[in-house]
Amino acid sequence: MSSVSHLTSKPGSALTGTVRAPGDKSMSHRSMILGAMATGVTEVEGLLEGDDVLATARAAEAFGATVERLGGGKWRVTGKGGFESPASVIDCGNAGTGVRLLMGAAAGYPITATFDGDASLRGRPMGRVTDHLSRMGATFDWSGKAGLLPATLTGGTLTAIDHVQTVASAQVKSAILLAGLNAEGVTSVTEPEKSRDHTERMLRAFGATVDVEEAGEGWIIRLKGGQPLTGTAVAVPGDPSSAAFPLAAGLIVPGSSVTVEGVMLNPLRTGLFDTWIEMGADLTIANRRESGGEEVGDITARHSALKGVVVPEERAASMIDEYPILAATAAFADGVTVMRGVGEMRVKESDRIKLMVDGLRACGVAVEEEAEGFLVTGGPVPGDATVHTAHDHRIAMSHLVLGLAAAAPVTVDEPDMIATSFPGFVDLMNGLGGSIG
Repeated sequence: MSSVSHLTSKPGSALTGTVRAPGDKSMSHRSMILGAMATGVTEVEGLLEGDDVLATARAAEAFGATVERLGGGKWRVTGKGGFESPASVIDCGNAGTGVRLLMGAAAGYPITATFDGDASLRGRPMGRVTDHLSRMGATFDWSGKAGLLPATLTGGTLTAIDHVQTVASAQVKSAILLAGLNAEGVTSVTEPEKSRDHTERMLRAFGATVDVEEAGEGWIIRLKGGQPLTGTAVAVPGDPSSAAFPLAAGLIVPGSSVTVEGVMLNPLRTGLFDTWIEMGADLTIANRRESGGEEVGDITARHSALKGVVVPEERAASMIDEYPILAATAAFADGVTVMRGVGEMRVKESDRIKLMVDGLRACGVAVEEEAEGFLVTGGPVPGDATVHTAHDHRIAMSHLVLGLAAAAPVTVDEPDMIATSFPGFVDLMNGLGGSIG
C-alpha cells in the first residue's frame, strides 16, 4: 500500500467473493527466529511478508543466519545452531512480538545485542519479558527509562526458572521458553489460563522435547535446557486475526457473503469466531484439513442479524487481538456487547480500549469505557467521522470495516501501519466489492 495520510471507507454494495488470508503473523515470526537458532535449512511457505515479520527476518540475518526470499511467501533460513553478536542495532520496527521473542532467544547465547524500534515500540513495556530473562541470568542496559527500548542485552550462562503467569501472554511464555532452550536445568511456565501454543508446537517441529501437563483450566509447560534445534519445513496457515476483517465485513454489510480460505483453526485462536456464532452470525467452516501442524479451514461469513452478548472473560487470551474488530461488529448488533477482562489491550501497539471507545463514539456508537474493558451498545451507525488510530493497524482496519456498513463514510488517519500485519488489505477488501481509498 502506498504511503497515504488518510483512508476512507464508504458504504456501498454487498461484499462477495473468496480470498485467502495472509500468513499467520505469530507463526511467521517464530519460523524466522527458530530457523535462525537451528542448525541447517528451514524452508518456510506462506510467510506473512508484512513489515513486522520482515523486521524479524532482518534480525535473524543480523544474528548470523542466512535468510533468503525465494518469492511468493517462500523463504529459506539457514542457521548455524546459535546466535552471533550482531554488528549493529537490531531495529524491530513496530514488532512487539518480534522484539520480545528475539530477546528470549538471544538471552541464551554468550552475545551482546542492542534492541530498538520505532516510536510506538519504544513506548511499549519490555519489563514483562526482561524481568524474567534477568532472573535467568541475562543482563540489560537501558539507554533511557528502564523497561523501555532501546536496551542492550548480554546473554549466556542462564539458569532455568519456574515461572507462573499472572496474565495469559504467549509472548512472555515464548520468550522464557526460547531462553530456556539454552539454560541449565528444566524451565517451566505455568499458565492458569491457556495462551496460544504456537511456540510449543513449533519447537517440537524443530526437534525439541516440550512437555505439557494439563492443570485445571490451564497447563504447565516444561522444557529441558541444552536441546539442539534442526532446520525443518514450515507451512504457515492463514492468520485468523487478519481473516477477521473481511469476515466481519461479510457479517455487517447487507447482502454480503465472504469466504476466506486456509484460516488457522487452532482452538486457542478461534475465540472471535465462537463469539460471533453466539451473537447469531451465519458463519460456516468447510474443508477442514491440516497444514503446518495446525488445523485449517475455509470460513464463510454471510450478512447476519447480530445480537449483543457477554464475552466470557476467560476467552480473552484466545482473541486479545480481535477485540477491536469484535467491537466494530458489535456496533451493528441488537443490544449490548460486554467485553471485560481485556486490560491487556491497553499495552498493545496503543491503548486499544481507549482508541476503540473514542473511535466508535466519533462514529455515533454508544460505548461505555471501563478500566479493564468496554461495553458497546449496537444500533444504526451514523459514521461520518475521522478516527485517530495512533498508528495502530488493527484500530485502522476495524474502523474501515465499520465504515463499509455505516450510514456515512469513515476516515482513519495514519493508515500506513496496516502493512505491518496485512499488506494488500485495501486491494483485498475492494476486490470483494468494498470502497476504501
